[in-house]
Amino acid sequence: MSQPPQPVPPEYPGSPAHTGAQQPIAPQYPQQPPAYPQQPGPTAPHHPQPGPAPHHPQPGPAPQYPQAAPPPPYPAPPAYPQSAPPPYPQSAPPPHPAQAGPTPPPAPPEAPPLSPDDPAHPHHISTDHGRVHLSKDQRRTDATAVGNLLLHLPNFLCSLFVVALVSAFFGKFAVLVILAWIASGALVFHRPTESALARHLLRLRYPTPQERAKLEPVWRTVTARAGIEGRSYELWVEDSDGLNAVAAAGHIVGVTRFAMNQLPNGELAAVLAHELGHHVGGHAWSSLLGYWYALPGRVAWRLLKAFSGFAFKVSRAFGCFGVAFVVLFMGGLALATISTLYGLPLLLLGVPYALAAVGRRSELRADEHAAALGFAPMLAAVLHKLHQQEQRTEAEQAARNGGVPVEEGTLGRLLSSHPDYHTRLHHLQPYLQPGR
Repeated sequence: MSQPPQPVPPEYPGSPAHTGAQQPIAPQYPQQPPAYPQQPGPTAPHHPQPGPAPHHPQPGPAPQYPQAAPPPPYPAPPAYPQSAPPPYPQSAPPPHPAQAGPTPPPAPPEAPPLSPDDPAHPHHISTDHGRVHLSKDQRRTDATAVGNLLLHLPNFLCSLFVVALVSAFFGKFAVLVILAWIASGALVFHRPTESALARHLLRLRYPTPQERAKLEPVWRTVTARAGIEGRSYELWVEDSDGLNAVAAAGHIVGVTRFAMNQLPNGELAAVLAHELGHHVGGHAWSSLLGYWYALPGRVAWRLLKAFSGFAFKVSRAFGCFGVAFVVLFMGGLALATISTLYGLPLLLLGVPYALAAVGRRSELRADEHAAALGFAPMLAAVLHKLHQQEQRTEAEQAARNGGVPVEEGTLGRLLSSHPDYHTRLHHLQPYLQPGR
């Protein structure tokens, strides 16, 4: 039997057949790898045996599902006015590290201001005291009080003339009327009369129990330092928001509600010591006595001014002749009065300025009295607050005047009963030295 022809492998360049060498023929292996069983799964692909590619049907059109209706459009938000953003301050760029100096330490936080009733306040004083040594001279009349009485003498004489004219209507009792008026000056030291004057003339009231509990310990401390019997005086309160106090008649010491509630007890003691100085020096009773005896003359002057104004208004109805007649009549009456009283009414023109000068001197004396008791630093603080209050008042007046400051004239300064802040502080400097 003949052998069937063996298949000849294709000749490739470089193969042994191509070179003519006889090489053993390699066994033929199946070209396709064996098919391993595939794990069934929902998405495992099916790998068909190699062969002609199967015909896959083309996917048809996707099923049409009903489209949901679009949501209704929402209303547009309201349009807000567009405003330009506020300009921010441009800060300087930070310095270069090579040029920057050492970083300063952070500033310590500011301590909250102390309340007036805080014992840690630098002007808080202790109101505890031991034995009180009373001074022999509880009151005296210094040169300021004497000068005040002398300056009120022209007012007293004019008032005496007015009282004498009025007493003429009483006939034979005229002398008794004049004597009764002169003796009425003693009412200034009468306690019920003092209370009536304080209530109706000065607008003061008695302190409440809470206010008395706050005022009396400070008052006892002040009078103990001065060697004065504090129970001889009465404490009153004025319903005011200003910083003020008053010494009136012979036994009244008044202080505002603001000073009582807003000042530390040391500064309140300085204010009370100042008013006590007016009483000790005799300034309070001499001023009130002079005012009392000048009252008839003041009333007569106001009536004369009212009558003169009414006469001028009536004279205008008669033209120039009527005005000239009134002027001549009033001038003749004034000339007759001046010549009869030997020029005394002319002195009344300068009395207000002299009394104001004496009043300023009495304020300095009262400051010295409070400073001598050890209240100089507290009194200086009170004067500083008074100066600030005065500056605020001047600023308000300037604002009402269109920004133009209202300056006090020379006559206004001469008629002022209190010295200015710098003058009072200058007189306190000897008591503010560390050695005092």
